[in-house]
Amino acid sequence: MSNRKSAIVLGAYGFIGAACVKHLQHSGFHVTGVGRSQSAARQCFPELQWHFLDIASATTEDWSKIFEAADVVINASGALQDSAKDNLEAIHVQAIEHMCEALVNTDKLFIQISAAGVALDATTNFFRTKAKGDAIIRQQLEHAIILRPALVIGPQAYGGTALLRAASAMPLVGFKVFPKSQIQAIALDDLAQAVTHCALGKIPTGTTADLAEETPQTLWQLTKAIRAWQGFPQWRYAVTTPNWLLTVTSKLADALGGLRWRSPLRSTSIETLQNGITADTSIWQKAGGFRCKSLDETLRCLPSSTQERWFARLYLLLPLTIACLSLFWLASGIIGAIQFSDAQRVLTERGMDQTLSLLFVFAGSIADVTLGSLILFRRHTRLACLGMIAVTLGYLGAGTLWATDLWAAPLGPYVKTIPAMILALFPILLLEER
Repeated sequence: MSNRKSAIVLGAYGFIGAACVKHLQHSGFHVTGVGRSQSAARQCFPELQWHFLDIASATTEDWSKIFEAADVVINASGALQDSAKDNLEAIHVQAIEHMCEALVNTDKLFIQISAAGVALDATTNFFRTKAKGDAIIRQQLEHAIILRPALVIGPQAYGGTALLRAASAMPLVGFKVFPKSQIQAIALDDLAQAVTHCALGKIPTGTTADLAEETPQTLWQLTKAIRAWQGFPQWRYAVTTPNWLLTVTSKLADALGGLRWRSPLRSTSIETLQNGITADTSIWQKAGGFRCKSLDETLRCLPSSTQERWFARLYLLLPLTIACLSLFWLASGIIGAIQFSDAQRVLTERGMDQTLSLLFVFAGSIADVTLGSLILFRRHTRLACLGMIAVTLGYLGAGTLWATDLWAAPLGPYVKTIPAMILALFPILLLEER
């Protein structure tokens, strides 16, 4: 095993996958990445060799070709919840079946990154499908290791860890969310190092082990620790968030999944936090694994900079900005349609032709409603924001020609559109997920 030098990482541009790539390369492995998005892959590792395909729909033949030259296969792919973009059964179960069929008669080492707490009777589909995939691996592959990390904390922040950072940076008042839930964490660096240990043959095949710090803390203690690490003073006031409010929020976040938004507030995340994230590290230690850093040690090893504080503060402002822009443009279009004659009169009184003014107001209302709706769809948000900027410039240009006097109007109808146009730049710059 120690002579293995070629590794394939599935989900190589993801939070965990990217860290595994770097550790494996540092240990002398030639690494190949597998992923769905070419743009995300090239941005993360432009020099890496890549295979691009949809992991959920890849066949056994696809995997046989991809795995052919590999000594080690690391599966760091996965999804949190079913949505318009993700199918957990396909990603966590069917894909595993095809991978195992491609590897069953080989001596290639397969390392599965699962999650602490998975069980066939778990309360969430994420844990149930992960458990099914793990069971298939144990049944079919002799040369396999399953690692089950607890809450992973690293220099980057995605999903639940991004939400924790944002919650920790809330001004004035701290919100206690499931304050008694027990949480164990693991440093991203420790998880990637554990994967490398397995790839180097330092952990026996057939091992299924949880990975985490030794001592848990409550979710409230975790939140306060992150806030202290960020450099913010501790809150003077704390409010316990009622469970019903979290349930309503999670249902709304689930609904937004149909628009391809993968919010960390979805019901799987909320239920997981409520149940707690704990692990039994004894198997890992008996298998020859190292001691994982505690939460305090993990945070001390991570930089806490101005950029970190900016991210934490801006994270929750992004959805608020999108909601405000949507309401602003929808209201503009709907009001324009309701008060069609009044809007048309503003133009005809200043010399515009009757027919041209009718077309101008009608097109403006349609454009406003369209852009206000499109921004809510994740795949169209950036395009909608660009459209808002372009339409605003068009409004200002046409208005300057036909109704120049409105620049000096007491309520500033032109001037007020400029901040709204600048606000549309915000989602364009911050929509990036990976």
